[in-house]
Amino acid sequence: MSPAPTIQLPTFSDASSVLQPWEGLAPTERESLQAGLAAGVIPYHCLAPVSVEDAAQVIGQATAQGLALLPCGNGTKLQWGGPVRSADWVLSSRQLNRIVEYAAADLTVTAEAGVRLADLQAFLAPQGQFLPLDPSYDDRATLGGIMATGDAGSWRQRYGGVRDLVLGFSFLRWDGKLAKAGGKVVKNVAGYDLMKLFVGSYGTLGFITQMSLRLYPRPPVSQTLLLTATEQGALARLAQALLTSGLTPTAADLLSPQLMQALGLGIHLGLLVRFQNIPEGVAEQSDRLQHLAQALDQAPQIWQGESEQDLWQRLKRTMTVAPRATSVTCKIGVMPSQAVNFLQQLPGWGQIHLGTGLGRLTFDQGIDPAALQRQRILCQNYRGFLSILESPASYKTQLDPWGYDGNALDLMGRLKQQFDPQQCFSPGRFVAGI
Repeated sequence: MSPAPTIQLPTFSDASSVLQPWEGLAPTERESLQAGLAAGVIPYHCLAPVSVEDAAQVIGQATAQGLALLPCGNGTKLQWGGPVRSADWVLSSRQLNRIVEYAAADLTVTAEAGVRLADLQAFLAPQGQFLPLDPSYDDRATLGGIMATGDAGSWRQRYGGVRDLVLGFSFLRWDGKLAKAGGKVVKNVAGYDLMKLFVGSYGTLGFITQMSLRLYPRPPVSQTLLLTATEQGALARLAQALLTSGLTPTAADLLSPQLMQALGLGIHLGLLVRFQNIPEGVAEQSDRLQHLAQALDQAPQIWQGESEQDLWQRLKRTMTVAPRATSVTCKIGVMPSQAVNFLQQLPGWGQIHLGTGLGRLTFDQGIDPAALQRQRILCQNYRGFLSILESPASYKTQLDPWGYDGNALDLMGRLKQQFDPQQCFSPGRFVAGI
């Protein structure tokens, strides 16, 4: 498709900035980007500016001409959320990939949105520090994409979610002007807390360009225990005892029987608990957990070293299966106290973070829309939710991907109007087609 004659393309100040026609993209890249678009929506160009100034020009040009943008990083999660109903240009942050400032003594780092998480972790490793996020596609995911989707992973048990780690950020508004919120230090309370608003906004409020993040020392020792029981009530009691015990695992995940079988770990529901600390701390907490688990009819399995790393990687790979014509992945949430009962009723692979009740539900072999709607109703019966992340394209035309009809819709709509009055950023991707 060639651009309409009336569209004026931006003129970049930096020759490294990329402006590429849609037809000129590699087929795999087009397919990845197309996954986030409604049927029949084909952008004219994909733009990857190398500077914030060039990105601002793109947005300013789009606003002036009434064009819609699809913001992204490396495009690993564009299929999440609702299909974008209009996108004349794709605006990628992948070339905004510089680490701006690193204060090792303060445990903070400031980086551009296109920095890959894997590259940041490698940069921090020599100083014995890390960013405690464990999102999907962590080898390719960018910091901006992680912030936009709020994708944290199992470490949220100890370190919280993305909202707890973002100290400040910069973004380009709908008119191309740069705005900032927060700061670069942990004890910062200046201004409105826009960080929490933008985390999980799916690129619908503005284009994230840079962020300051809270870091943690990398624990020297790590150990994982798996606890199972033939009687689900015993495991439910252990899960609640763990939450009130004073123990501080970095991860504590409940795994459905189907997921346990897929990982070759057994046929019963499991509780996977990870301790990371100095050797004495890990040993003490592991002993205390095993003491709490004495009522179970099975001794815990224990992993450490390379075998432990492999276990968590296998879990992640299983729960983030490569999108296929039949696979479905959902984000779910239930009351934490009801997570054990809920997982026992699931037909797919289920993983729930014990401390929050948030998790994933994956159907590798597919599930029809009617059955998926029944799973949503089951989540709602447990005072929770089910949002469709990845699925065949037709599912998101038959089912609302978000499944939300609460009393915050009016507020969400007014926020969208305030931040993006021309509906420039990812129109249709957020809740209720916002």
